[in-house]
Amino acid sequence: MPITADHIRTTLAEYADTHPEEKSALAVVHELIDQGADVTSRNEFRGHATAGAVVVNGEGQALFIRHVALGKWLTPGGHLEPEDADLLGAALRELIEETGITLSVSPVHAIPVHIDVHPIPANESKGEPAHQHFDFRYLFFLEGDQEVTLQEEEVSGYAWRSVDTIADETLRARVLASLRRPCPGPVPGPASGEAISGP
Repeated sequence: MPITADHIRTTLAEYADTHPEEKSALAVVHELIDQGADVTSRNEFRGHATAGAVVVNGEGQALFIRHVALGKWLTPGGHLEPEDADLLGAALRELIEETGITLSVSPVHAIPVHIDVHPIPANESKGEPAHQHFDFRYLFFLEGDQEVTLQEEEVSGYAWRSVDTIADETLRARVLASLRRPCPGPVPGPASGEAISGP
């Protein structure tokens, strides 16, 4: 079953309960849903949702990938697909597709560690006008060593880097805060890009 507007509303509400200072920044997502926009579709150019995976290993390093089209170091993530049942699952799917990591990776929180609203410039080659992304970013913890197998048509390299190199200040602070807890680990339930630019 595809991701529903109700699921997005619920996720926004749970996130806002934890981070009430961000309600005004996220109001645009609620407004579009109220107007009947399908924010799960990449063809909704008033703005649409994306899902990202911030993966941290036992050494406190975050996984970055080099995105071919953008020529930037990013964390895994991308657009939602019709087969995605929820946003957490979409983030995990993107992680698996782009890095091949499938074992011993678990979400640290059931809600996003960060939701970012940011502009995307027009892409004439794809016929896409300027629009907004609503990036639901989930934090995952990786236990042990995992071989990375890149999705070569989209990704040209990967690197484990210090969490301090995450460019987004809010996201960086929240990931660091999670690492200071005694034992990062999975939340109950199944484990289920545009991501965050690295230097």
